[in-house]
Amino acid sequence: MLGFSEVALILIVVVLLLGAKKLPELARSAGKAARILKSEAKAMKSDGEGQSPASRVAPGGTGTVPPARTEATPGSDDRR
Repeated sequence: MLGFSEVALILIVVVLLLGAKKLPELARSAGKAARILKSEAKAMKSDGEGQSPASRVAPGGTGTVPPARTEATPGSDDRR
């Protein structure tokens, strides 16, 4: 567990590295990201509540996608 002195030291280092002018901008963007994450989690939870656990699984599959198969065409290899 971090004590008060460790937290204070970390904050001082952050202020020195980022500068006092960038801290409010950083806090604002962190707040926006947290708000977006919270709203998305709430939306996913509300979408999942209306379904039974069996209906959440895709029918007729294991949920895995087979790898894409690509073939090289003659002349597509540019060796110079």
